Amino acid sequence: MPNVVERFLQYVRIDTRSNEDSTTVPSTLNQLDLARILRDELKALSLTDVLLDDKGYVYATLPANTDQKVPAIGFIAHMDTSPDMSGSNVKPQIIENYPGGDIVLNSEQHLNLSVEAFPELQQYIGKTLITTDGTTLLGADDKAGIAEIMTALEYLAQHPEIPHGKISIGFTPDEEIGRGADHFDIEGFGADFAYTVDGGPIGELEYENFNAAKAVVTVHGRNVHPGRSKGKMINSTLLASEFIALLPAHETPTYTEGYEGFYHLNGMHGDVEETVLHYILRDFDSEGLEKRKKTVQDASQQLNKKYGAEIFTVEIKDQYRNMREKIEPVMHIVETAKQAMEEVGIQPDVKPIRGGTDGARLSFMGLPTPNLFAGGHNAHGKYEFIPTFALEKGVELLLKIISGVVPPHNPKNTLRL
Repeated sequence: MPNVVERFLQYVRIDTRSNEDSTTVPSTLNQLDLARILRDELKALSLTDVLLDDKGYVYATLPANTDQKVPAIGFIAHMDTSPDMSGSNVKPQIIENYPGGDIVLNSEQHLNLSVEAFPELQQYIGKTLITTDGTTLLGADDKAGIAEIMTALEYLAQHPEIPHGKISIGFTPDEEIGRGADHFDIEGFGADFAYTVDGGPIGELEYENFNAAKAVVTVHGRNVHPGRSKGKMINSTLLASEFIALLPAHETPTYTEGYEGFYHLNGMHGDVEETVLHYILRDFDSEGLEKRKKTVQDASQQLNKKYGAEIFTVEIKDQYRNMREKIEPVMHIVETAKQAMEEVGIQPDVKPIRGGTDGARLSFMGLPTPNLFAGGHNAHGKYEFIPTFALEKGVELLLKIISGVVPPHNPKNTLRL
């Protein structure tokens, strides 16, 4: 599709970082900059029911143009980018006909996208890649998904002869901070099932995700002049390191893959008086997540016995659950996507999501929503990149799903094009 790369490059230049510390909805007002652009583009494509609501969600409908009884399909992507890395003043670099080897991201900082660290680069020799300039993230998570959805809609608008059922569109704020489904209007959305276009490299197809919780561990210290502090000072930073050491050292993202869960310390700040540790806990098995939560609590209690009650306090909050149990009764929607991939020359890579999507929560809210690839690599950081052909294939896949979906009661679950 000729416009998907141009759309993507336009969208990533808009800073849409979300902010977990914010209490507003959306969490950052700059997400509305992209929301307004998408609203206007959807109107220009003559979609109906176009709405940018007061929470920052964008909705639209492409009405059915066929009398055939087919289910209403939804496509969803999120507008925010991760707060883990700056998304301001993004300057994408385009590497045409990638020859192999390391890619210089920023010569001043001597920063390279290296084959040693990222061997998957070798898969894309001869392809065109879009990278960062080494100072920001790129934003393919999930502006690639948005660009693919919008370009597919534009293609359908230009080719009304392609039959399709009702198509529901939703663009959400604040997915990266776990709030993307908080105010999603499922009834108004009006789909029988949906797909988030929020996965990683080309071919990914996912209907399982982590059970997730976050834990905030606060270490309360006591600051006294260091020259006169013997027997008095309680240095919270040192006690925090002791807590960290009590958790399984090899059950972290660095050492885990596949169906292995983890404890991830994704932020800490403090001084002698107080230190706060921010953990995310992940496990595909619900009982496994409960064990991880207990391990965190046990470590806190163990150190409180050693140093005194209330030195360590822990607050744990559940975030989302594994959507597999909600997808398995309607596995035809996964099979439809899988067959569509095969028909457009993509090898399906069915795997669990080592994270979460809006679809996980939406599935438990009554809208079964597996996840499709968006095409990017190394999300949330300065080493993020995406091959342009993945963007193009993403559009092709959406069009194949749209034109080929069949009713759930069809026993063969085949695509008819």
